[in-house]
Amino acid sequence: MFRVELRKLLLRPRTYVMCALLAGLPTIVAIFLKVSGIGPRAGAGPPFLSQVLNNGALFPVAALALILPVFLPIAVSVIAGDAIAGEASSGTLRYLLMRPVGRTKLLFVKLAIVTVFVFLAVIVVAGVGYVVGSTFFGIKPLPSVSGRTIAAQDATWRTFVTVVYIAVSMLGVASVGLFFSTVTDSSLGAALGALAALVTSQVLDLLVAAESVRPYLPTHYWLAFVDLFRYPVLWRNVVRGFAIQGLYVGIFLGLAWANFATKDIES
Repeated sequence: MFRVELRKLLLRPRTYVMCALLAGLPTIVAIFLKVSGIGPRAGAGPPFLSQVLNNGALFPVAALALILPVFLPIAVSVIAGDAIAGEASSGTLRYLLMRPVGRTKLLFVKLAIVTVFVFLAVIVVAGVGYVVGSTFFGIKPLPSVSGRTIAAQDATWRTFVTVVYIAVSMLGVASVGLFFSTVTDSSLGAALGALAALVTSQVLDLLVAAESVRPYLPTHYWLAFVDLFRYPVLWRNVVRGFAIQGLYVGIFLGLAWANFATKDIES
């Protein structure tokens, strides 16, 4: 069943359109930076973008930072929201479950497919970011946030962990979208539900009055990957980011399973 769903993901034009749009935004930003020669002030804009003009090796991470707050969560919400609701609205859900496929297996296969999309999108953006950055700005030894130069070998594994970290951060979004996908038969409604939850988290993260709940918000540690480029690496918030996403995946996947296991698919 996983192979069938994976084939559907890889054969849908929507998958490649979304990846192209996600990679397109950083490319457009790079073109403007190259033409104008003017980058944002240090400390302003997405992480590392102010240093890209001097070193294209930073652009893969800057590209991921550009799409992380809005565009990547939207894409993940659309895919996750369509996972179950799309089958229900098209009338294929009941036929899927008529085969010897349990609801639990179907739910986990759908989560696995959304996970594949997340990693595909993040890897495509990072790969395009590397090509664009090296072409426009050249590759130099990587400076750390702490001011020390990071060797090429260190830069490679730090960038790799960043890709994994951002992908895992999106799994929390995927689990919320999957839950809403079991609640409604509307793919759009499920995607909007996931986005509403994320916007709420981002707004609360800005409020001083919500300071007590900030460490538990799903979006709070999204930018913790910056600490991977310090010397030495500051693992505290990175580990917390992994843990909080694991918590949200567990909670919302459990809620999705509880709802889907008793869902009436005949009406």
